[in-house]
Amino acid sequence: MSSHLDFYFDFSSPYGYFASTKINDLAQQFGRRVDWHPFSSDTLRPSNTGTSLVQIPAKREYIMKDYVRSAKFLNIPFKVPTVFPLDTRIATRAVMWAEAKFGEDKGILFAQTVFKAYYVDDKNIGDPEAIISLGESIGINPQELREGMSSTYTKEQVRAEIDLAAAKGVFGSPFILLDGESFWGVDRLDQLEAALKAKQTA
Repeated sequence: MSSHLDFYFDFSSPYGYFASTKINDLAQQFGRRVDWHPFSSDTLRPSNTGTSLVQIPAKREYIMKDYVRSAKFLNIPFKVPTVFPLDTRIATRAVMWAEAKFGEDKGILFAQTVFKAYYVDDKNIGDPEAIISLGESIGINPQELREGMSSTYTKEQVRAEIDLAAAKGVFGSPFILLDGESFWGVDRLDQLEAALKAKQTA
């Protein structure tokens, strides 16, 4: 049995944001840590992702209302961003670089900062300068971040992580793996909690 949960998320997913505010506390209750894995759904294999819900006209109106309703139900600060959805590859690279450079705690803090900037403060996280400013706000040197998130090595690292995610069956955000068992969606956190309890008492 692993001592951690794998938490896959796309910054362009409000449900990923909602889960990000809950997952660490949930895992800690059961003596687990969380490995955070940012990815961009657009770069996952098409066979794994399909079409975004907001790109389907018949579902877009519903899903936009559901974001707001879900945030209220979960008591999470939220507003639909002005630019939505957007390309999250830059944010993904920046956070992955920060984790490799400074460790997982810094990577998680950066990811949480990006989520808040997008879904609370309505910042355009598709803008490299916005990401650099967010990194600076948590103590990351702007020039180092600019170079790091644009490097060939970081891009290759992101590609390798995404290939690994696809191989594990990841197809959406949030996606959580508990000892190989998959849980997709913030509405599965209750089931994840039940599974954690069952393993703890087994």
